[in-house]
Amino acid sequence: MNTSVLAENISKSYNGLQALRNVSFGVKKGELFGLIGPDGAGKTSLFRILATLLFADRGKAMVESFDVVKDYKKIRNIVGYMPGRFSLYFDLSVEENLKFYARIFNTTIQENYHLVKDIYQQIEPFKKRLAGRLSGGMKQKLALSCALIHSPEVLFLDEPTTGVDAVSRKEFWDMLKNLQQEGITILVSTPYMDEAALCDRVALMQKGNILSIDRPEGIVNSYKPELASVQSSNMFDIIVDLQEFEDTASVFRFGDRVHYTSESGAIEKEKIESFLKSRDHDHIRIEKIKPSIEDCFMELMKEEKTEND
Repeated sequence: MNTSVLAENISKSYNGLQALRNVSFGVKKGELFGLIGPDGAGKTSLFRILATLLFADRGKAMVESFDVVKDYKKIRNIVGYMPGRFSLYFDLSVEENLKFYARIFNTTIQENYHLVKDIYQQIEPFKKRLAGRLSGGMKQKLALSCALIHSPEVLFLDEPTTGVDAVSRKEFWDMLKNLQQEGITILVSTPYMDEAALCDRVALMQKGNILSIDRPEGIVNSYKPELASVQSSNMFDIIVDLQEFEDTASVFRFGDRVHYTSESGAIEKEKIESFLKSRDHDHIRIEKIKPSIEDCFMELMKEEKTEND
């Protein structure tokens, strides 16, 4: 594998609280790689270590064959980093922020304008507006432009779509796909499971551990039990009731329905329906469905808990 980013047994703790536990993975050159997991999974700590902003307690990490500790100056010249929290200068305008970041890397907006053109043109009409007065989606585009202005080889984006609207999220991922065509290696973290399908490969993370690394379709195909979507007239009590059913393995709410797996691994609609009717449910609808990345994540969490117990 022509590796762009490599992490080997990375561990990090804060005052005894373990944030990362022997995390290892590799990212290919030009790959769009996703770190998927909820808050507290360790994504930000890992990104800060890879971006040379934080020391690991143990382990080794390389970016474009440079060691994140020994060669941190070289790495900072070849990576772009967009933190989860907007960190540009609120009292500078859009244009002033971009010029400032270009000057830090001894370049100009004109020199690498081809990289940021599609993104920057969307906020250029507001180039005189202070960054602190931009909307969430516009702040996101400005931050990405600043991270790209020195033509980095690797881009680290820490939860870039958190807190923005659905349209801005889609636009942002379209931008990432275009940047990937420029040969840039992109690592993006997100708590949104639906965004996993937009990556070439993903690592599912929880409590400092990597649960699985694979292509999105590979993770979905590895899901073993049959899965059912269940609805009834009493969605308020359905989870509690199904948890008391003798064949239930897992039951989680997904929007206006619940996703259900059985201990036997097979979905027996008649038995489930009969049980729910005994608990005063009616208008019962049970359908076998294909799992999503979120279903796979929940199943992997359950397996890990079983192993640890």
